[in-house]
Order: sequence, then structure tokens, then C-alpha cells
Amino acid sequence: MERKMQKTRSTTIIAVLHNGKAAIAGDGQVSVEDTIIKRTAMKIRTINDGKILAGYAGTAGDALALFEIFEKKLGEYSNDLQRASVELVKEWRTDKALQTLEALIAVTDGKHVLLISGNGDVVEPDDGIVAIGSGGVYALAAARAIIWANPKLTADKIARRALEIAADICVYTNNHISVETIK
Repeated sequence: MERKMQKTRSTTIIAVLHNGKAAIAGDGQVSVEDTIIKRTAMKIRTINDGKILAGYAGTAGDALALFEIFEKKLGEYSNDLQRASVELVKEWRTDKALQTLEALIAVTDGKHVLLISGNGDVVEPDDGIVAIGSGGVYALAAARAIIWANPKLTADKIARRALEIAADICVYTNNHISVETIK
């Protein structure tokens, strides 16, 4: 008898670097197939005493394992976000156990915002916005429009409003929103 894996759709995360400030926002919904199994999941982490923010989309256990390795890489490379991200991806791509991990990570240190993936990607977008997960494209489009309409808004307000818009569109995103900013 063949066992079918359930598809987990678990989040929308947006990282915004705007006017010298950084924020990451995430929703709280975790869905398996067409069933919501949790509304209040926390998918954002502060690292290094609030100097780095990270959010994940994908399998929670996989992402948490990656966060652990990422924190070690930050320690090894003197909190250099870009270098630690590249070293994480190198290990993720070459370690047989890590290669099976299914997650995307968005990180910021207030100077850079990066998307990190198991495909070997470490991408810093031109506009300072990274959005991942089921509603990521909606949140990205919303954030760009919000900044265009009101460039004086703060990064945290942009991230929150973009996620609220994504939650109105994406069935795998809810309006239980958490926002963290660089201290």
C-alpha cells in the first residue's frame, strides 16, 4: 500500500528594509491539505539579541533545524549576515541529511535583507523586500504598492499592512500577524 504525503502549506513571511529600518512579519496559519490545524504559529525568530531577524516558510521542524545551523554560522563569521548565509547554503547543499530539508528563510540585520533557500540561493533583492510562503507574491506586490503610495511609512507598518492584504487573498494566510523589528 502506497502512503501519500500530506502537503503542508504553512505561512506567509515578509521582510522589509525601508528608510534604514527593518521588520519581518509573519502570519500564524498552518494548514495540512485543506484543513487549518493552527492559527497562532510563530514563524519569526530574533537572533543575536535582536540584531538579526529571521522568518521561515515551509516545514517547521526543517526550518528550526536550519535556524540552529544559521546561528552557529553567524557565530563562526562574526555575525556577518551575508557570509553566514552563504556558508549555511553551502552546508545545506552538500550535507546529505540537510538536502532533504524543505524550507525557505528570510533574514535581515537592518542593513541587508536576504532570501535563503536549499536550492543554493542567497538573494538580496534590489528593493529591500523579500516575501516567501503561500501568500508571498501577494505580500510582495502589496508592500511595493504601499511604499509607492506612502514612502514615509515605517518598515513595520509596511510589513503588517502587506500581510493583512495577503491574508485577504491567500487561503493559506491568516490575519494573526506577528511583527518583529531590529532593535
